[in-house]
Amino acid sequence: MNRMPPVIGQPLDRVDGVAKVTGQARYASEYPATGLLHGSVVCSTIARGRVLRIDSSEALKLPGVIAVLDHAHRPAVSSYDDDYSDADAAKGTPFRPLFNDRVLYSGQPLALVVADSLELARHAGSLVHIDYHEEAHQTDLLAALDQSHEAPAETPAARGDFAGQFAKAAVTVDATYQTANEHHNPMEPHASTVLYKADGSLEIHDKTQGTQNCQDYLHKVFGLPKDQVRVLAAFVGGAFGSGLRPQYQLPLAVMAALHLKRSVRVTLTRQQMFTFGYRPRTRQRLRLGADADGRLLAVAHDAIGQTSRFEDFTEHLVEWSGMLYRCDNVALSYRLTPLDVFTPLDMRAPGAASGVLALECAMDELACAAKLDPLELRRVNFADRNGNEGKPYSSKELLACYDQGARRFGWSGRNVIPRSMRRGRQLIGWGMAGGVWEAMQMKASAKARLDAQGHLTVSSATTDIGTGTYTVMAQIAADAIGLPIADVTFVLGDSSLPTAPLQGGSFTVSSVGAAVLQACQVLRGKVLERARVAYPALASLPLEAISFADGHLQFGKQRIALADIAATSPKGFFEVQIDAEPSAKRQPFSTATHSAVFVEVLVDEALGTIKVNRVVSAVAAGRLVNPKTARSQILGGVVWGLGMALHEQAQTDHELGRILNHNLAEYHIPVNADVGDIEVIFVEEQDDIVNELGSKGVGEIGVVGVAAAVANAIYHATGKRIRAFPITLDTLL
Repeated sequence: MNRMPPVIGQPLDRVDGVAKVTGQARYASEYPATGLLHGSVVCSTIARGRVLRIDSSEALKLPGVIAVLDHAHRPAVSSYDDDYSDADAAKGTPFRPLFNDRVLYSGQPLALVVADSLELARHAGSLVHIDYHEEAHQTDLLAALDQSHEAPAETPAARGDFAGQFAKAAVTVDATYQTANEHHNPMEPHASTVLYKADGSLEIHDKTQGTQNCQDYLHKVFGLPKDQVRVLAAFVGGAFGSGLRPQYQLPLAVMAALHLKRSVRVTLTRQQMFTFGYRPRTRQRLRLGADADGRLLAVAHDAIGQTSRFEDFTEHLVEWSGMLYRCDNVALSYRLTPLDVFTPLDMRAPGAASGVLALECAMDELACAAKLDPLELRRVNFADRNGNEGKPYSSKELLACYDQGARRFGWSGRNVIPRSMRRGRQLIGWGMAGGVWEAMQMKASAKARLDAQGHLTVSSATTDIGTGTYTVMAQIAADAIGLPIADVTFVLGDSSLPTAPLQGGSFTVSSVGAAVLQACQVLRGKVLERARVAYPALASLPLEAISFADGHLQFGKQRIALADIAATSPKGFFEVQIDAEPSAKRQPFSTATHSAVFVEVLVDEALGTIKVNRVVSAVAAGRLVNPKTARSQILGGVVWGLGMALHEQAQTDHELGRILNHNLAEYHIPVNADVGDIEVIFVEEQDDIVNELGSKGVGEIGVVGVAAAVANAIYHATGKRIRAFPITLDTLL
C-alpha cells in the first residue's frame, strides 16, 4: 500500500509548546474552584520517636482556618490497617500519612492545616506546636554498613569462577566508589487539587506520572469505587521519577476533601520536596581482573544502598556490570541498609546512573593499569550477548557509538599521560565512558477515532512529563493513517482513558506508541473496508494500488477524503480500541539502548575549579520518532550527569537526621554557566525485534555514563582519582 512521506522521524515542534509558553497549559495547582480550600503540611522536626501532643489551638483561633487534621483528629481510613501498594511500590509497608503517633523520619507530615487561603494555611501551620518523645536515630549509610541485609532484587546469579580468575589476572583493579543522595527537584512542585462534586465523586488534578496508579491507590486506601475517582494530569512540569508513586500530598488532600465535603488543594513547598523519595546514597566496590591484552577475566560488583525502615527500595544497580562487557566470571551482590529516612524512589535511569558510574570509573582505572587507551579497552571487551541472560542483543550499535563519538570529539589526539595537556594554567582532561539502559515494552491500550470532519483523535491514559509524548504520539498516529499532523489530536493524562503504564523507564513510546500504531492500523483497515462498500470502483483494486496520504484515500488519479468515507459509516465516525501486548519477537533476545560519552574538562591548576568544556554523546536507540525532542532528552540527561558528577548532594546533619540544603539555593544543580558545548549524535540502528516501531526510548540513556566520563576526564587532567561523588573543589585540592 503506497503511503505519504513519513511523519515519523521528522523533527517537529511540540504540539503543546504554544500552550506552555503562553501560559494556557494548566498544572495541578492551577485549577480553580468555587470555595476552594488550601492545605498546608506541618512536618516533623525529629528523625525518630513519638508524638506526645499536637496543639492546634492557636491555629484554629485564626478566622478562615477550617480544620487541622492529625493522627488523632482525622477521618477513619479503614485500609490503614491493611497492606496496600501502588504500581511503583517497594517491598514492605507503604508510608501512611497521619497514621499514628510514630515519627519515622525528619520531615514526616504530622498535620494538615486547611484554610481559606494558602497564605493563611501556611501561617497557621507555623502556630501548630508539637511535643515529641525523641529516640536515637541513624541516617548515615557509612556508619551503619554492618546492619545491611540482602536486597530483595533479582540480582543475576554468579557465573564462572570469579575468585580464581581474579587471583591469577595479570592486571587488577579493586576500588570503592560512593554516590550521594540526589533529589528530583522538578520545576513544578508536587500538588493535588481535589474537586469535590455534588454527588460525592472526586475530580483530582495531580502531579503524577500515572493517573491510573493514583486512582488505584486512592481506591485501595479510601475504599472509594474507581468510578467515583477521576485523576487528571494534562500537563506535568517535570518529574524524573518523583511522580511514579503517589506522594503524600495526594492522600492528605483527599482525606481533607472527604472530611469537609469541600474542594481542597495541597501544595508542597520547595523544602518539602526534600521530604519524600530520592536517588539513594550508595557504596560500591568494583573488582576487575584482565589479561595483559585487557580482556576481562573477572568482574565483581558489590553494592550497598540505603533504604527506609519500612520499605526495601531496590533498583537495577549491579547487573550492568554483568552485561555491558564480555566476561565469563562474574559475581554480583546488592545489599540494603535500613535507616531513619523516607524510602528512596526511582530517579532518572534508576540504578544505572549510579551503578554504571562505578563500573565505568573502574574500567578507566583498569585501562590505566593495563596501559591501554580507555576506548580500546572497551572495544576489546565488546559483548554481542547479554551475559546475565545468555541472550543475543536484538541490536547493539555500541561500536558505532564509540567510532562516531570518538571521531567527532577528536579522541585520537589525546595524550595518554595525565597532566600532559594544558591551556595556560588550565589543565585539560579528556575522559570517556559507555552507557546502557534497558529497552522495555509494557502492556498498553489506545483508542483511535476518525470523525466526519476528517479529524483523528487518539487517546491513552499515559502522561507527558515534558518528554514530548503529545507530539510523538500524534506523529505515530498521523503516519499510520496518512493524515497531516494538524488533523491529529492526542489526548492523555486522564485515568478514564484506555489503560497505560506509568510513564517512566524510557518505555512510553515503545509501549503506548505501539498501541497507538496498532489502533490506527486497524482503523485504517475499517476505513478501507467501508470505502470499498461505498465506492464500488475500489472493490476490485489490490492493496498496492491504494494509498492513504494527506487525509485522502487515493487510487489512480482519484482521491476520496477520509472525512467523506467516515460520513458514510453507520455512526458517522470510525472508532477502534486496541490492547497491545509486548512483541513476542522480543523473547529470545536481550534489548537495550547504548551510548558512548566523551568529555573535555578544564581544571584550574591553582584553584581546583572544574569546567566541563564540551561533551559529545553518541547514542544508539533504535528508530527515533522525533529527533528534535529526542535530542532535547539527551541534552537534559547530559546536564543531569554533570550535576551528578560535580554538584548534586543532599547534605544531611546526621546529629539531627535532617537535610540541611533543602532548597535550590544550597542544593546545587548545574546552571547555564556550568554547561559547555554538548553535541548529540544519534547512531543509526535498525531493530524490527524490539517493537513494531523499532524505537528503544531515550529518556534514561542520556544521563548514564556522563558522570563517569567527567570523573575520568578529571583524572586525566590532574592525575588524581576521586571516587566519591560529587567531585568538589575541596576533594580535588
